[in-house]
Parts: sequence; structure tokens; C-alpha cells
Amino acid sequence: MVMGPTHAVSGALVGLVVADLLPTDWGAPASTAETFAFAAVCSGAALLPDLDTAQSTVARSFGPVSQTFARGIDAVSLGYYSLTKGSRDRKRRGGHRTMTHTALFAALLGAGVSALVASFGREAIIGVLFVTLGLALRGLFGSWAKKRGWVVVTLSAAVLSILSWTWFPQEVASTGLGVAVALGCATHCLGDAITKEGIPFLSPFVPWRGSRWWEIKLPSALSIRAGGPFELGILGPALTVAAVAMAVWSVDGAPEHILGTLEASGLSFWSEGAAHR
Repeated sequence: MVMGPTHAVSGALVGLVVADLLPTDWGAPASTAETFAFAAVCSGAALLPDLDTAQSTVARSFGPVSQTFARGIDAVSLGYYSLTKGSRDRKRRGGHRTMTHTALFAALLGAGVSALVASFGREAIIGVLFVTLGLALRGLFGSWAKKRGWVVVTLSAAVLSILSWTWFPQEVASTGLGVAVALGCATHCLGDAITKEGIPFLSPFVPWRGSRWWEIKLPSALSIRAGGPFELGILGPALTVAAVAMAVWSVDGAPEHILGTLEASGLSFWSEGAAHR
């Protein structure tokens, strides 16, 4: 699988882009603070699918609690796979990269978050923020999180969730948070799809040649090795630069200021050129 930092950064980038395109009825962020909170939720949710194994880094985000939860998800995923696998699907010992790595999981989790927030309001919002921001911290600041330990990560997530809580008006948070979570999960799957292992994104409802858990993947020549030179030296840095640039662009008034500055610089350049001629 693609490494945690790459998943988290790609989730943040997608969140920033979609926040600018999301219709108002779907919970579009109405301010810079809301946009960043939306992107942070998307970033954390981009790590959620890997909570299907206690061996993953994100399963250690909240210490024994998240590891126990991950073992439970692993068992449920394995059971789900065993019940739905086709005649040509192999026997598995664990449920990693099965149930939580599908379009169905992303859609149902997003819908579940929306329903939870619609039913319980701000109490549900702060819970969703706590989990996703904790995962985002683990993914975006892996070295810091590993050094400080899960207790500090948990406390930091609690503080950030309380602060971010004030940025989500209750009347739009229901759909908006659900979209951010579903989008993050789908982004994770897209990231894993470019690796050599692929991802069973359409499983188990779209069978292919007797297999219900076939993987969507790129041709071998185009796929990447997780944690390899391309991811570490090119893909990860490129996504980081793009996310920072998009974050700057998302600040209220920044696009007008940037375009105005570029336009003024262009006019100044051409004026100086004409004067020299």
C-alpha cells in the first residue's frame, strides 16, 4: 500500500480542491477556516481504510483502543470476504485490503457520518473531527507522532477537534462531513490502485471472470512500488507542493490578490520592455 504520509497529503489536496467545487447544498465550506477543516477531515479519512489491520501505522494512532478496533475490523473484513468471494478468489488469512478498500465502504461510511451528524448534531461533529484529525496528525506528521507517542497524538486531536468544531455550522455539517469522509476513503483507494498490488474497489458486486475480489491496477510498467524511490522522491514531494499551493489559493481573497499581482507584474514587464525598445 502507499505510505501513510502520501495518503494523508493526497487526501488534504483532494479535500482542498473539492471544497472549492462542492455545491452549497452538499455542505460546501463557507470560509477559509471551514475549508481547512474540511481538508483536514478528508486527510484523516484517507487513512481510515488501513484500520483493517493492527499492523498499520494508523492503527497505533490512539494506542490500545485503535489497535483493538483494527483487530475487530480485520476480523469483520475477513468474514465479509469469505462470505462474498467467488470461485476463483483465493483463501485469505486476514481481511486487510478487502472490505474497507471498496467503493461500497466509502459510500456507506460517508452516509453513516452524515446520518450520525444529522441525528446528534455538534456532539457527533466533534467525535468525527477527533478521529479524523488524529489520523491526519499521524499521517502528516509521522515522525513527530512516533516520537511523542499516541497519548500526545490523542490529546492534540482532542484540542484540534474542539477548535475545529466551531468552524462547522450545524446546518451544513451533516452532508459536508459525510462527503469529506467518503472522499478521503476513495482517495486512499485511488492511491493504492497505482501500486503493483492494486485494489478491489468495485468488489464484491462487479464480478470478473469468476472472481468477485479482483483488483483494479495499472499495467505493471506504470504501477509503483509502495515506499519505493518514485513515491518517496517524486510523488510524495509533488503532492506536498500541490497541497501547499492549493492551501494558499484557498485563503479568502488569495486568488484575486495572486491574479492581480501577476497581472500587474505582466503589465510592468511589458511596459519596461516597450520603454527599452
